[in-house]
Amino acid sequence: MKYSIIIPTLNEEKLLPKLLEQIRSSKIKEKYDAELIISDGGSTDSTLQIAEEYADKVVLHCENRRQNIAEGRNLGVNEAKGDILIFLGADVLFNDVSAFFQILNDRFEKSHFLAMTCDVKIFPEEEIWKDKIFHKLLNTYFYLLNVFGVGMGRGECQIIRKKVFQDFNGYNTKLAAGEDFDLFKRVRKKGEILYARDLCVYESPRRYRKYGYLNVCKSWFINAYYVIFKKRSMDQEWEQIR
Repeated sequence: MKYSIIIPTLNEEKLLPKLLEQIRSSKIKEKYDAELIISDGGSTDSTLQIAEEYADKVVLHCENRRQNIAEGRNLGVNEAKGDILIFLGADVLFNDVSAFFQILNDRFEKSHFLAMTCDVKIFPEEEIWKDKIFHKLLNTYFYLLNVFGVGMGRGECQIIRKKVFQDFNGYNTKLAAGEDFDLFKRVRKKGEILYARDLCVYESPRRYRKYGYLNVCKSWFINAYYVIFKKRSMDQEWEQIR
């Protein structure tokens, strides 16, 4: 199998169906030899019923404790058959799902790149001027991190070869936040990451609306500092906002 799409979930009944319907209606699994895996962290809403309808495999977290997103992604990989792993946030949507996979197929699959990512923007119907400015700057900053050898890809969309993922022991499950930065930082030290600026996925603005961009950025950068210099995240648990 060529691709494994892995989506970690926790109480995502509102937004998850839109993403899964995009994938199903575009017949991505059939066109590109892909499978869809939902790795659920213990949802109490209708997320699991939705997952059962769309996914090829549903992985359940059964321990009596809160699972972090790194654990959820890693468990999904344990069931993956694809040579290339595509990690998506449960609250994202593709700009053009067919174009996305065509570029992935043409420019990444047989290339020398170890991993791939793209821009992330706010849902067009919810985007305001602050979102446009912030994400333009943020996406440019993350692109430059890859150019200058640091490495970065937001967890909303991270693509990595399965062998590379396994060689790096996957996501660091000790990190409640910053696990996406940590993985791509380690990968970038060994090879190049394709940052496809002509592609994007859209994300929900829910976290920015609740806390504001200043507080979200502060949390991101403090966690990044902790990941780089203390090998752990500042946050012990990443708050779910629904």
